[in-house]
Amino acid sequence: MPMGDVKAVLQYVPLFRGRLFVVVFDEGLLPEPAVAETLLDLQALQQIGVRLVIGVLGGDVGDLADWATEMELKFDHVAAAPGEAGCLESCGEILDRGQAALVDCRGKKSFDPDLVSVAHELGAAKLISLVNEPGVLFEEVPLHAVAVREAARLAGADAVVGADLLAGAAEACEAGIPRVHVLDGRQQGVLADELFSNEGVGTMVHADAYREIRALREEDIPELLAMVGRSVRAAHLVPRNYASVVEKADDFLMLCLDDNVVGCVAVHGYGEAGELACLYVKQSHEGLGYGQDLVRAAEQKAREGGLKEVFALTTRASKFFDKLGYRETGLDALPEERREKLETSGRGSVVLRKGL
Repeated sequence: MPMGDVKAVLQYVPLFRGRLFVVVFDEGLLPEPAVAETLLDLQALQQIGVRLVIGVLGGDVGDLADWATEMELKFDHVAAAPGEAGCLESCGEILDRGQAALVDCRGKKSFDPDLVSVAHELGAAKLISLVNEPGVLFEEVPLHAVAVREAARLAGADAVVGADLLAGAAEACEAGIPRVHVLDGRQQGVLADELFSNEGVGTMVHADAYREIRALREEDIPELLAMVGRSVRAAHLVPRNYASVVEKADDFLMLCLDDNVVGCVAVHGYGEAGELACLYVKQSHEGLGYGQDLVRAAEQKAREGGLKEVFALTTRASKFFDKLGYRETGLDALPEERREKLETSGRGSVVLRKGL
């Protein structure tokens, strides 16, 4: 396993421990190699302390039980189906024994109200639907993390494939499940790839904060320094250290996914002008528009601070800033203090400016 994958897994282990996940297998998924791998992943989740309710929408629930036994998954059968008397109590008893609750959900849909109600009453952190189809696509590509209100709007768009699944996931989220996932259950490794990465591979509808741009916290500083160190070294920038970041901590914004830092930017004030500095997005998250989001957030921060314009200094990102409305200008446009620093550094930076 690549080191990046190991790091991604480790950062989620403490977040998942003790949480309840409800995982639902669609009709027609058995028997498939992908299901066997998913059961192995469920067994691994159980080992790190995740509590599980497993629902089977179609076919013989005994087939899945046989496979689960082969994978050494700890489970027991729930005596009643969702919506029937005793289902909730039976699930609770089995979970309290440290086993996964295996529920026969034949005749129900992925986001059946009875199933969603059981998940909500048990306090599920996630409801995961493994479907026997591509899942939710927007303009022919998977629609990844989407807020519940946005999901409800997109479900009516012509460009969406799997609109019924998206609408059902949004309704489940509105019913009290913090995060609802729709995954193509035919793909091997889909469960682990979805849960142990910031971006995921399927669709997640969320009611809680997933992606945010927020102020720097002191505990973020080591991560920030490690993140930008590569860029500093490659571009021969002035190195930053802990003390220098602390001194200007209020200038920084951090882009986080699941509260994991993946990007940053700073706005340093010079009178009525602000410099966009320390703009960086981790390599693993490049090409997703996060750099543009950080620039827009920095511009808003500058406006709220009463600044009239922003500028950026770059040796190789002129085209990026040009697309965002920045225009090249001469060194004379820089505040005197910043111009002197640039001339002293000897860097041949291009000056790009934008009025606010």
